[in-house]
Amino acid sequence: MPITIPPIMSAFGGKSFNPATDIPAQTGRVILVTGGNSGLGKQSVLQLARHNPACIWLCARGEARAQAAIDDIRAAVLDSTTTIKPLDLDLTSFASIKAAARRVLAESDRLDILMLNAGIMATPPGLTAEGYEIQFGTNHVGHALLTKLLLPLVLKTASEHKDVRIVVLSSAAFQLSPRQGIMFDTLKTKQEDTHTALRYGQSKLANILFAAEMARRYPQITTVSVHPGTVSTNLANAFGNSSVLLKPLLWFYFNIVATSAENGARNQLWAATAEGVKSGLYYTPVGNDRGMVGMAKDEELAGKLWEWTEKELEGQTV
Repeated sequence: MPITIPPIMSAFGGKSFNPATDIPAQTGRVILVTGGNSGLGKQSVLQLARHNPACIWLCARGEARAQAAIDDIRAAVLDSTTTIKPLDLDLTSFASIKAAARRVLAESDRLDILMLNAGIMATPPGLTAEGYEIQFGTNHVGHALLTKLLLPLVLKTASEHKDVRIVVLSSAAFQLSPRQGIMFDTLKTKQEDTHTALRYGQSKLANILFAAEMARRYPQITTVSVHPGTVSTNLANAFGNSSVLLKPLLWFYFNIVATSAENGARNQLWAATAEGVKSGLYYTPVGNDRGMVGMAKDEELAGKLWEWTEKELEGQTV
């Protein structure tokens, strides 16, 4: 099936936002960032640590990876008073997700910002431990379970401290999703007949729909999805490896057009901390709410995804 690359999402009409000066004081707050050991996640932890929250949970596949990132961040923000804790989290495994959530619930009495940043892109066909298509299972199902398990703590924090946020990393690539949006009937297969880019687009559409439905069901929490822009990270490598024809175009796209992780993290940091963020919306850089088009606005599809996800996660507890 042919694919097209979504248009480069510009910052025209966006907001000026400098994390160093525009993130307000985060004193006393607790933050969790998935995929915090590299790229956008690591940059987000670094910038948030500059503003002295009480604790940041830095999640990665393996505590060694998490600790190595923490050591780098500590060297860059020597004057930060923030405790940064490594957290082993593998989003392809329910057992790992439950163990991570169990530890957070045992050691934290609040959770002010849940940044669902981790993700995989354009991988070969595969399955998670529970049998979901690997990209959908990682990018949506794993994060949905983590959110479900941490939700009581998030709601408690919202009742006591008000401004609580969930920021879900999506992508303009949601426009690559299959014609029906989400192929529910084959989500528990490798979907080998569907191009890896379309499977990625499906997972990114799910991120937007999940955030919008969270916002409708839990209005006491500010929940948004964000596109970081075209960012040069190691996630992009898989796209080029999946197609000889696409490789030179994508090399140019991600190495010449793309911005750095430092710039790319601005949108999610804005969404996590700035005033004027409206729950349920999808933002392109920075703070631009005009990118929610097509199936991303489909409330019926969002409801169907929510019900499907709830059924899949039924009985999963800490």
